[in-house]
Amino acid sequence: MGYTSCSYQVSQGRDLHDGYDTRDACTRRSVDSIITPGWVFPVAPPGQLLSDCSIVVDEGRIIALLPTAEAQRQFQGEREFKLPQSLVMPGLINTHGHAAMTLLRGFADDLALEAWLNERIWPAESRWVGEDFVREGTELAVAEMLLSGITTCSDMYFFPDQVTRVMRQSGMRCQIAFPILEFASNWARDADEYIHKGLALHDECRDEALVDIAFGPHAPYTVSDDTFTKLLALAGELDAHVHIHVHETAGEVANALAETGRRPLQRLYELGGLSSTTQCVHMTQIDDTDIRLLQQTGAHVVHCPQSNLKLGSGICPVANLAEAGINVALGTDGAASNNTLNLFSAMNFASLLAKGLSGNAQAVGIEDALAMATLNGARALGLDREIGSIETGKRADLAAVDLSSITSQPLYNPLSQLVYTDCAPLVSHVWVDGRLLVENRALKTLDTAAVLRRAGQWRSKIIGS
Repeated sequence: MGYTSCSYQVSQGRDLHDGYDTRDACTRRSVDSIITPGWVFPVAPPGQLLSDCSIVVDEGRIIALLPTAEAQRQFQGEREFKLPQSLVMPGLINTHGHAAMTLLRGFADDLALEAWLNERIWPAESRWVGEDFVREGTELAVAEMLLSGITTCSDMYFFPDQVTRVMRQSGMRCQIAFPILEFASNWARDADEYIHKGLALHDECRDEALVDIAFGPHAPYTVSDDTFTKLLALAGELDAHVHIHVHETAGEVANALAETGRRPLQRLYELGGLSSTTQCVHMTQIDDTDIRLLQQTGAHVVHCPQSNLKLGSGICPVANLAEAGINVALGTDGAASNNTLNLFSAMNFASLLAKGLSGNAQAVGIEDALAMATLNGARALGLDREIGSIETGKRADLAAVDLSSITSQPLYNPLSQLVYTDCAPLVSHVWVDGRLLVENRALKTLDTAAVLRRAGQWRSKIIGS
């Protein structure tokens, strides 16, 4: 990909907010910030890598993307970020995770999913998971995600009110999928109580700009037909998304066929559970019938390559899904099964796995992988009109990657570095809604020392038990 000189991205030369004419620049307009990197990768439209370009941000939105000389002539930034060795891209979107499980990172390695859950994770959660565990584990996760360029996440875990509290504090954008199961946990007794508490959280957050509440049925094998029917009706009334683990392992599919004669996805379809607001997480076991159901309903797939590999669960056939026109987003899953929340690494795995599985070196190319971690994730969350690409009018969720390091040289193609090397440690600045949350690799809204201290205290407590 060659570099493209920046051109105007304003509507017929006019600002989107108040009709300011960018062609009449006798007086510079005051704005919140002007970001001038070495390169801008907007994601949309595809095939562009811009140089000599500035991003103008005001009131949380991108109001102009234009040549740097024009930006300086027309606008005065309250803060101006000159990052000549950096690439600015849309903030990454982690479309599946369990943030608080960072406190169980490395706690249950080298086990298959069933043993991992039944022998290690669920017993540990039964003993330790409470408000403090979730709040402090989420703080650790959010710190890790922000420092690696993730500006939006989808999270499914117990005590989602505590997750929401941390997200508000940090300034991160999020979808909180409150969990629903038939059996008791430390948060709720049964499916009805899970739903009741989740609806209360939905009501509390209905006017939140950065928080969206979704329904999170854990999996087809942990949620009954009656509960599915109830939650799907409620989700429809509220126009809420449904986020569910499905077709995660061959055993899950085999058990469902033995017990019901139907594949789990077919059961969800018959219950009315597949639509453009459904996020199907994992999907490592897919046949042609499943692909047709996804095409027919517009349901999204969330690929978690590292977690699926580590648990021996299988590989989602991303190239086949993309060929069928199905939207595939990217997630890290929780740190207890990954063990990292590094979405740059997940992009690398997604691209390499697709090539190896399909035998096609062009499968999930550089821009495909980057789209999975940005605009495709926004589509899955129903936020693609607001985030996922650098376009005028969209919210200013951005990440700057410093490409001046040894590991980035020689720099033939900046986008190659983003996918095929680990750029997470090179993220220097992060903005969400135009607000600077990471500056020069330092968190602005979380106390790093306190987050580390509390993580160490949990380690001592769990090991000593």
